[in-house]
Amino acid sequence: MTRDTSTRPWSVARTYLELTKPRIIELLLITTIPAMAVAADGWPGLGLVVITLIGGALSAGGANVINQVYDDDIDRLMRRTEQRPLPTDRVSKRAATVFGVALGIGGFVVLAVGTTVLAGILSVVAYLFYVFVYTMTLKRSSTQNIVIGGAAGAMPALIGWAAVTGDLGLGAWVMFGIIFYWTPPHFWALSLKYESDYRAAGVPMLPVVVGERSTLDEILSYSIVTFGVSVLLIPAAGMSAIYVTTALVLGAGLIAYALRVHGDRSVAMRYFGFTNVYLAGVFLAMLVDKVVIDDFAVGRTAWLVLGSAVTVLGLGMVAAVERRPGMRAEGISPTRHALEVGVTMAFGAGLVIAVWMAS
Repeated sequence: MTRDTSTRPWSVARTYLELTKPRIIELLLITTIPAMAVAADGWPGLGLVVITLIGGALSAGGANVINQVYDDDIDRLMRRTEQRPLPTDRVSKRAATVFGVALGIGGFVVLAVGTTVLAGILSVVAYLFYVFVYTMTLKRSSTQNIVIGGAAGAMPALIGWAAVTGDLGLGAWVMFGIIFYWTPPHFWALSLKYESDYRAAGVPMLPVVVGERSTLDEILSYSIVTFGVSVLLIPAAGMSAIYVTTALVLGAGLIAYALRVHGDRSVAMRYFGFTNVYLAGVFLAMLVDKVVIDDFAVGRTAWLVLGSAVTVLGLGMVAAVERRPGMRAEGISPTRHALEVGVTMAFGAGLVIAVWMAS
């Protein structure tokens, strides 16, 4: 008798799909459509949205594949990742590499031809940044790995905006900032649960290097910055009631959850779950705000002052924590650590200044 292999093509396809990390892609694409709506000041058109999502998914998926190729050695040591396609030998490194590169090239072509050249270039920048800066440079060496590396995950906001306008407005950078500052506490909460995994793999995630207390302090600090930057979008992009209400309610919830985690580590995964709700909710509110409401909330100066004050407060808290002894991973010089933290501080300060100048 011959063996029934009718399910084999589907099994192979499912393996390659798993390599792209579909759940992460979903979250990235959730931020793309609202960015397009804000850029267009309304619905940008179904065709443009579909093309942008396809190109963005290809590029992000390709970067995720190459990330797993490079991290295969440590993925085999961690319970959270040991069942991925490469550690379980369901696909070879060579095949995965070809697949990942092909996806990246495909993403660029789809975006550059179907939307704008700038959107295509930004997809390549995000791909290369995630692979070379985060995966190959920061992840295994610095406690700032997920902070600076988080810029790759924030790129869909810029790509979505550029796909509509062919340029990058202030609103795009503020949306980028929301994702950028949201990313560290989101992943640090997860890393609290899997601290032993990261320790075994030699990955200097924050809890492994600095311990629980400083990690919880940073989660709270970055949650505050995230809320502050979300408020800055109100004057920066002319948001109205739907977004204002959502940003305030979910922002208050994000900080409240961070405070709960600060007092009780056992709720870290609840905070992690809420961060997903927060990001999806805030960006969905942007979409509804521009497509359905399309009006500006009064009190531009008040929102500007509130967003600036909260952002600066959070950045100050981050700086205070980073000055503590033992915040650097082994082998990282004080100068490099200061520069890495300085990038985060400078970007936040730059956002505040830029929104003030534009108002």
